Amino acid sequence: MQRLWKVLPIAALVVLAVCWSAHAADQPAKIRALLITGDDVSAHNWREIASGRFDVKVCEDPLILESETALKAYDVIVLTLYTRATPTITAEAQENLLRFVKGGKGFYVQHLASASFAKWEEFGKLCGRKWVMGVSGHGPRAVFKSKVVNKEHPITQGLDDFDIDDELYAKLQGDEPITVLVEADSDWSKKTEPLVFVRTYGEGRVVHNAFGHDRKAILHPTVAKLVARGAEWAATGKVAADR
Repeated sequence: MQRLWKVLPIAALVVLAVCWSAHAADQPAKIRALLITGDDVSAHNWREIASGRFDVKVCEDPLILESETALKAYDVIVLTLYTRATPTITAEAQENLLRFVKGGKGFYVQHLASASFAKWEEFGKLCGRKWVMGVSGHGPRAVFKSKVVNKEHPITQGLDDFDIDDELYAKLQGDEPITVLVEADSDWSKKTEPLVFVRTYGEGRVVHNAFGHDRKAILHPTVAKLVARGAEWAATGKVAADR
């Protein structure tokens, strides 16, 4: 899983580039996104970022969170990093991330990244729900039906239910108030599981997207829209009408 996870960030960048490519003159100011991801630079050049709706900075280490000054340059933090080697981050980094979101900016977390910083309790609350090793899980990867249960939210407006070949995450832990946008019935947990959901945190916005085990899953047309729209909504609180 970890090896495939390292493929995800570049796929996310491809999605952003494809979904938002347009003539710069016709676009509003770009959304400034900080993508915190892994360190596998041999397979993909993560700095090949096309112009479009987002201006993306890729950082391969969560240590950037220790600089409040650096974070001020961004509208949204996108976290795709998960590593067992980083069970927590410094108190300063924790406070900077929380202050960033509470102050009215965005936080977007994808797939296994919600398992990050396992020893930091507030991180799970920030995510709304969190993957906990030994508790959360999924059945064998398979095609399953995903239900768009909130079609009024800007992220999911106009989207229909869809079938996808992916891991169906289940038993994410937490009891914070969330608004579920997409869910699916898990044969593994025997429950209906939230897969895309949002919440407010202070004055900021959080999007949690549990899809995206690999490139194939994240480039599914509907999931691609959920990624791009989710990052935009987290950053701005809205989604452009043509997205």
